[in-house]
Amino acid sequence: MFKPMRSAAVTSLLIAAIACSASAMLLFPGRVHATAASDSNDPTLERDSFAALNALYASEPKAKQIGAKSRAILVFPGIVKAGLMVGGLEGNGVLIEQGKVTAKYNISAASFGLQAGAQKFSQVMFLANDQSLAYLNKSSGWSVGVGPSVVVVDSGTAKSMTTDNLNSDVYVFIFGQKGLMGGLGVQGQKITRTSH
Repeated sequence: MFKPMRSAAVTSLLIAAIACSASAMLLFPGRVHATAASDSNDPTLERDSFAALNALYASEPKAKQIGAKSRAILVFPGIVKAGLMVGGLEGNGVLIEQGKVTAKYNISAASFGLQAGAQKFSQVMFLANDQSLAYLNKSSGWSVGVGPSVVVVDSGTAKSMTTDNLNSDVYVFIFGQKGLMGGLGVQGQKITRTSH
């Protein structure tokens, strides 16, 4: 009696895993298995990054105010997060300084725990001062949570915050979520330069 029950449980897990993978591929065809190298050379990356930044500015005026005071802006227009028990996220983006793209970056992270599903979203990181930009430039791979202080801005925080005095080094906006996975954050993300 024990073996059939264990077999049924394993079968259920396999079906769930296949369903997760299939839904991820349907939601984000060609992106789930994309490599950092292929995306960093994508000629549409800059266009998509500026489009994502403008979409954020249109929906959240406070982001535009922070952007005007920031030293540089990291934009990741299409991060994909997917998993079943063990998951991860990956995407590519650009560094914008004074309205121009100066470098391209990859973002990645692994996650563990109860999770199932796939999700695609955009993430914009405003580097508020010279120190945060210098840290990014000298890092061979910036592990978010180590180094500059980071604040994730949600709708509640945006309403109450003031841009007169930006006390943190980096302000992060995560938006445009689609899919089933919740609990988005930036702790443990690794940001690596892929090109100049």
